[in-house]
Amino acid sequence: MKKTLTLIFAVAFTLNVQAQKFGYVNSQQVLVESPEIKAADLELQSFQKGLISQGEAMVKSFEAKYNAYITEANQGGLSKIQMQQKEGELTLEEQNIKKFELEVQQKILTKRDELYRPVLERIKNVLDELGRENGYTMIFDSSAGGILHAVPGDDLMPLLRTKLGM
Repeated sequence: MKKTLTLIFAVAFTLNVQAQKFGYVNSQQVLVESPEIKAADLELQSFQKGLISQGEAMVKSFEAKYNAYITEANQGGLSKIQMQQKEGELTLEEQNIKKFELEVQQKILTKRDELYRPVLERIKNVLDELGRENGYTMIFDSSAGGILHAVPGDDLMPLLRTKLGM
């Protein structure tokens, strides 16, 4: 009886393992080839250039004020109190520029997430659909380096490209 149960479990396990189907895609390649990601990157670059221009204008304004202060101070046209006041103003402006630089980094990350999220969700939905339609138990990402061997017939990149219209 014990041998029979062991044999039944072994056969059931073997059938279960054989019934599993695995596929893989290269997510990096999908992103590089995606026209939606390319469009998002262009929009992100434009957004970034606008912020950089704004920051450059702030720096130029600061430099002009700083140079004017140095010139005035060297000519002896400012009292010690006026010099301290101007230095305080310049320090505050410099802090605002640094604060703006940090805000720019955060704004760019937020904008990137805003632009990429719908595309990544669409790709995930298409992968889920491919998995269901073709009976895949799991689909791996070959760009992550986790696959050491894969049968070429289970490469889902052609199907994914078709479904994404690439």
